Amino acid sequence: MSRANLANLYKVTDGKKFKLSEYNPADTYGLDIDKGEAKERLEQDVKSLSDLQERLYAQDRWSVLLIFQAMDAAGKDSAIEHVMSGINPQGCQVHSFKTPTAIELDHDFMWRTSCALPERGRIGVFNRSYYEEVLVVRAHPEILAKQRLPQKLVTKDIWEERFEDIRNFERYLARNGTLILKFFLHVSKEEQKKRFLDRIDERDKNWKFNPGDVAERALWDKYMNAYEDAIRNTAAEYAPWYVVPADKKWYTRLVVAAAIDEAMQGLNLQFPTVDKAGLEELKKAREILANEK
Repeated sequence: MSRANLANLYKVTDGKKFKLSEYNPADTYGLDIDKGEAKERLEQDVKSLSDLQERLYAQDRWSVLLIFQAMDAAGKDSAIEHVMSGINPQGCQVHSFKTPTAIELDHDFMWRTSCALPERGRIGVFNRSYYEEVLVVRAHPEILAKQRLPQKLVTKDIWEERFEDIRNFERYLARNGTLILKFFLHVSKEEQKKRFLDRIDERDKNWKFNPGDVAERALWDKYMNAYEDAIRNTAAEYAPWYVVPADKKWYTRLVVAAAIDEAMQGLNLQFPTVDKAGLEELKKAREILANEK
């Protein structure tokens, strides 16, 4: 199966009829390969991404924004680590967004992420993002109460209004040369439980476990409804969602890499060409260097 076909299996550009229940977290689309072959395929994709990133940086026209959202233990960190492993650190920046600080709460809900957007020629990775404001905040009404919004603005329409703001923001970025790709790593409740138990039982993984994760797990249905609504309302051609099966990490990484590769290939990235005057300057510089004693 080609990279494009693999990515397009999970691509959502029109959310009107989107149903999360139609996506299987354990799906591998019948791809029957061992871990060694999966690693080899990922290495090929990473090599391709490295070449594309170099062209992106040299051309200095486009920027790329990759957004990762998921339930805890879905594998966001490892997907970012493995897929972006071949990228030059000078051309890539990763931002993880935790609980908002007091200063961040004194600004609009997209301010802190806006400050971290990638500049032209670079890839920006958001590990969580402004989508937390229609996911975590929606599952926890008490968080919304702490956001210091004027009371008359907190109405029953606030989620629809935030979806509208996000759509407009992403359309604005796309119109200004930012390629936006959004990934929801779709892990099953059963697999999340298994990974939580691994974190508790394996000493080297204890640091990964947060007791609060169990409390969040109790809100599973709320979160699934919130994710479905967010994808349904913000999927677009200019900012697609990829609902990536996350029960098999090797498959998750292949799908993510394929999606990024396909989208960046579509930018037709090229190294800048040197005009006639520039070539003459290069020729002179070469002569000077060649005759240097």
